[in-house]
Amino acid sequence: MGSLAGLLPFVLILAVFWLLILRPQQRKQRELRSLQSSLSTGNEVMLTSGIFGTVSGADDDHVLVEIATGVTVKVARGAIAQVLTAPEPESDESAGSEEN
Repeated sequence: MGSLAGLLPFVLILAVFWLLILRPQQRKQRELRSLQSSLSTGNEVMLTSGIFGTVSGADDDHVLVEIATGVTVKVARGAIAQVLTAPEPESDESAGSEEN
């Protein structure tokens, strides 16, 4: 029984470590994978290198990102660090309000 009581602090430290560090990191990685798989044309993104651009096309493993007018780079989906904005849907109402 004494050896079991000696292991209890180590077990508690491992449990706290898992709850405070590993679990939130796993959740963050899962959200990032979901974000990277749901990219669509028109999304404004930031790459892991800090380059900002707009998604102009995507296939299974790669994404075409336009970083300047006429400059498109092909990057791995894993290089997308953050989606800044979703593409705005075009509607007839917005065209009518611009005529005023």
